[in-house]
Amino acid sequence: MPPVVEVSNLSRTFDVSKPWLNRVLERAPKAYLKAAQDISFSIGKGETFALVGESGSGKSTVAKMVVGLLAASEGEIRIDGVDMRKSRNTAAMRGLRRRIQMIFQDPYASLNPRWRVDRIIAEPIRAFGLERGEQAISARVGELLELVRLNPRDGAKYPHEFSGGQRQRICIARALASRPEFIVCDEPTSALDVSVQAQILNLMRDLQDEFGLTYLFISHDLAVVRHMAARIGVMYLGRLVEVAKAGELFGNPQHPYTRMLLEAIPDLNMTGRPRKAVEGEIPNPINPPPGCSFHPRCPLANERCRIERPAFLTRQPATGVACHAVEEGRA
Repeated sequence: MPPVVEVSNLSRTFDVSKPWLNRVLERAPKAYLKAAQDISFSIGKGETFALVGESGSGKSTVAKMVVGLLAASEGEIRIDGVDMRKSRNTAAMRGLRRRIQMIFQDPYASLNPRWRVDRIIAEPIRAFGLERGEQAISARVGELLELVRLNPRDGAKYPHEFSGGQRQRICIARALASRPEFIVCDEPTSALDVSVQAQILNLMRDLQDEFGLTYLFISHDLAVVRHMAARIGVMYLGRLVEVAKAGELFGNPQHPYTRMLLEAIPDLNMTGRPRKAVEGEIPNPINPPPGCSFHPRCPLANERCRIERPAFLTRQPATGVACHAVEEGRA
């Protein structure tokens, strides 16, 4: 079965130059920020693929490009075979957009405070003409609220009357309103308490099993990703440095950056094994280091790492790593 989502060589560059007059007076060149470079991955039907990395690694930029909120500078995004960047078939694109939804990071900012909850959830239903008549729309809104473990009577309330976890449930209900098949989840639990995070994640797993949903899951929390994802892509400074199945990534990480992230997870089992804190910070993406962008923080870096950018080596279908140390057997 072909993958639902295919992303090939996706890149996004932002012009962050100073105004023209400032550049002339200061004799400064233009400045460009490469937020994402040569990103490639695929997601099968019903699968959860996760992107992880530190803040500033480009995860959310990739998520916004995949759903069309941000235009890509280069590359291809194919969903069910339709090229999101080049397709001229308006009907096909409209049908495809109904099947793509997004759950945003902040449940406090992603809901209109002036609308009641029933109107918020009903908006996608009306926009895509999925139900006829206000009675049918109201009944569907009630079903969606029950689906996310809320009461249908909550539709008469405003977002400020709910807690953070309840607001995120409303966001999930709104995402499900258009009967989507592919949902991009941009750190959907990072703004919630730990106990509430578990409830939301379990709800998302249950909905995935019930409706056969496909997820692109963005997170910086490896513990959350381990619970949700079948495959994981690790990003650093706008590039994918490793893609692996969840069990293999946590059991036998290949890239030194992946190992560094895993070392930062608290040892709740108290095994007593030595741990190493994450060292350094992500370099300035406007002026990244030459060669491998991770080499200033990498304990395995050599002269080749400082000069030559590593290619992404596919080790088996849908997995791989970009690292000279792994390629040379030094890792």
